[in-house]
Amino acid sequence: MTDNKQQVPSAIVMGATSGIGYEVARLLAGRNWRVGIAGRRKDILEKMMAETAGIVAYEVIDVTQTQATDGLHRLIERLGGMNLYFHSSGIGYQNTSLNAEKELSTIETNCLGMARLVGEAFRYFEAHKEDTAQLAVISSIARTKGLGAAPAYSASKRFTSHYLECLCQLARIRGLHHLHITDIRPGFVRTPLIEGSHFPMQLQAEQVAADIVKALEKRKSVVTINWMYRLLVFFWQLIPRCIWTRMCIKGTDA
Repeated sequence: MTDNKQQVPSAIVMGATSGIGYEVARLLAGRNWRVGIAGRRKDILEKMMAETAGIVAYEVIDVTQTQATDGLHRLIERLGGMNLYFHSSGIGYQNTSLNAEKELSTIETNCLGMARLVGEAFRYFEAHKEDTAQLAVISSIARTKGLGAAPAYSASKRFTSHYLECLCQLARIRGLHHLHITDIRPGFVRTPLIEGSHFPMQLQAEQVAADIVKALEKRKSVVTINWMYRLLVFFWQLIPRCIWTRMCIKGTDA
């Protein structure tokens, strides 16, 4: 990297074309980061780069494709390096009918795609120990208890959270003291993911993104957003399984 690029940290936001990823990318760009964005919709990526100073590169990436890691490395090269990898690429369905296509596509994106790109980012940071490094991934409060209205989504978020916990331990095993990993657990955020749902206490994506960026700056390991959900999750964890499975938390198709 050039001296100028070394002074300005570089971030890649995967899943930047909507929701939390979109807002986080814009906020980081406004905080003097060099930001590279990635997602499946080229038109939105181009528009973001044209309209937002600080977003300096983009790459069309579908995390479910094996060549997605090649796209990540192309984006890193255009940025001149990477100090933060932020993974916000995910899908989910309220699927009480257990439509197989919806369940499997959720797992493919949220589990396989996440592991593919997050694992590649981890390996990149391991190979570049001279730079400060941060790896942050959106999981969810859904990782706490299974939601009957969204089985694959809930399970995928538990997978994500445990995967990050494993990477934290692996980083210590490998002596990667420069690498910090953050598990971000938002509550129900008003994005296209849950559009039209009846889930309570829905948060605005803009405020959630602001809280996330603050947590990243403080290099937190786990952050539940926001205080209402921290309280809710505390009580959720106290509910025995035999009672939880009898509760009726409905989605739009319930």
